[in-house]
Amino acid sequence: MVFRSYMETALEEARLAEARGEVPVGAVVVSPDGEIVGRGGNRTREDNDPTAHAEIVALRAACAALGRDRLPGFDLYVTLEPCPMCAAAISNARIARLYFGAQDPKSGGVSHGAKVYSHPQCHHVPEIYDGIAAREAETLLKEFFAAKR
Repeated sequence: MVFRSYMETALEEARLAEARGEVPVGAVVVSPDGEIVGRGGNRTREDNDPTAHAEIVALRAACAALGRDRLPGFDLYVTLEPCPMCAAAISNARIARLYFGAQDPKSGGVSHGAKVYSHPQCHHVPEIYDGIAAREAETLLKEFFAAKR
């Protein structure tokens, strides 16, 4: 089987989030056979929901579409390192592989900060691949925040 990245689709979701005035972060959930089963971008402002991060939106969409609460064997692509809340949700969903773009030294929960997957209380640790389309993801975020200042 040949590896195929779905980060461009996650970047499209990030651009859609930005167009709605949200921080441009996007995510997609991919089934073991390569089908995108959930997608989303940040919706915290639009939904007045502090938990509506791109990863949570995509996980909820995938679980609803499939009628299940866990996604073993599935992959998650997200444009930014997940925060601790999202990292825990990814673990709870039993995601097999996490691919993310930009590092998040300020609020990340995987490689930075809480490092959720390094705790003994973490019951499931996905395989982690970082730096996928990191430059594009970083540029989106930097340009978004530069325009806000």
